[in-house]
Amino acid sequence: MTRLLILRPQPGADVTAARARALGFDAVVAPLFEIRPVAWDAPDPAHYDALLMTSANAARRGGPQLSLYRHLPVFAVGAATARAATEAGFEKLVIGERDGAAVIARARNQRLLHLAGREHVALPGIDRCIVYAADPVETSPPPADIALLHSARAARHFAALANDRRTISIAALSRQVAEAAGEGWRVIAVAEQPNDESLLAAAAQLCDQGTAGDG
Repeated sequence: MTRLLILRPQPGADVTAARARALGFDAVVAPLFEIRPVAWDAPDPAHYDALLMTSANAARRGGPQLSLYRHLPVFAVGAATARAATEAGFEKLVIGERDGAAVIARARNQRLLHLAGREHVALPGIDRCIVYAADPVETSPPPADIALLHSARAARHFAALANDRRTISIAALSRQVAEAAGEGWRVIAVAEQPNDESLLAAAAQLCDQGTAGDG
């Protein structure tokens, strides 16, 4: 059985692992980052037309201040972020699948407040509050045949921790994530769409091609 390394933070790691096991993988959960809330001062909601969330962690870790903004629409990147916003009590959602810049284009001239992580992609002209942080774990992940990489930051951190790249195949969420991982891996596959299902399909394709190690 092919051993698949799940490196994303919790609770998403367990969700991905359940999907992977349903596909027949030996899924091992070893998050590279621990997510924690950050104290933040909530700006006056009257100054904004909508919120921007580029990660589900903004909704999960934003804390009680989120209640000030529940009457506002949320522009969310990805279905997971939208689900987390719904669970946090937000009802009006606009969902985009690419990135923050693409979602902003759909917002047109609305005044947005970006609830972001400490490490984030700066979006020009958008007010921002840091509501959570992802602190790196320095322990080397266990050996595996394939590693799933959900972000460029995770790719860089995993590359620094990996003992022997030649024995590990990579399934990356996007071309940008694959490039962040660098070279020297056994094989690199890129998901056709930036979502969990497509990422696992890329990992399964590595198995079908016989390029995922010995299992």
